[in-house]
Amino acid sequence: MAIRIFETDPSAKPKQTFSDDTVGRFHGGKQENGLPVALSDWRVTTGNPEVAAAVAQLMGGQPVETDSTSENFIEVLTDTNKVKVVLSGPDAITSDLKLWNGPSLIHHCDGVEFLSPEEDKGKPCRCPELMEDRKAAAKSKRGPSPSIAVAFRLAEDYDLGLFKLQTGSWKLAEVLHEVENALDRVGGEALATIELELVEYTTKKGRDVSYRKPVIRVLKSWSDAIAEPKF
Repeated sequence: MAIRIFETDPSAKPKQTFSDDTVGRFHGGKQENGLPVALSDWRVTTGNPEVAAAVAQLMGGQPVETDSTSENFIEVLTDTNKVKVVLSGPDAITSDLKLWNGPSLIHHCDGVEFLSPEEDKGKPCRCPELMEDRKAAAKSKRGPSPSIAVAFRLAEDYDLGLFKLQTGSWKLAEVLHEVENALDRVGGEALATIELELVEYTTKKGRDVSYRKPVIRVLKSWSDAIAEPKF
């Protein structure tokens, strides 16, 4: 199941089935003093010291134990904003739309119909039809935002295990169908990159803006990549 905004706004297109057997998670930011802070390089968290050490060796940084109460209590602030990964196919990417009120999920849909709670599942969610209107509703806390999960392996250490990236990026949501189409064309495991890409521009009022957005690029079949002397 994917976000279905593209049924109502074809100019704007993204799936769902995901198991969480992950050894670590990638993040584009962190919390400092209770506030979100964007990062220019990937932050990886894990509960496994061996995984943390392997990530640090591949991507830079040092494993640091945190006082987090979650199961992922070791973090690596890497020196890398782009990494080669292996995606199993379109089913490696899942997406839906969610609106939270603190810890409570108060709206959960695919852009056309509710996905939960069970008594509302399948009923029209009545979200705005156009992508820009959905963004505006989400910004004002009146509508849901994307919830995208990507499962992947590191190309340079395939057997290390499965990692997960969770993001609410509208920019990624807008092009997620292109990534899924590319994975469909590969028809199996694919070599790809995930990157925190720098975006810079100047507004009409002369204000300079810069931020990082998550980008996924499908490169080629993984079987073709490993057949080459060096991928």
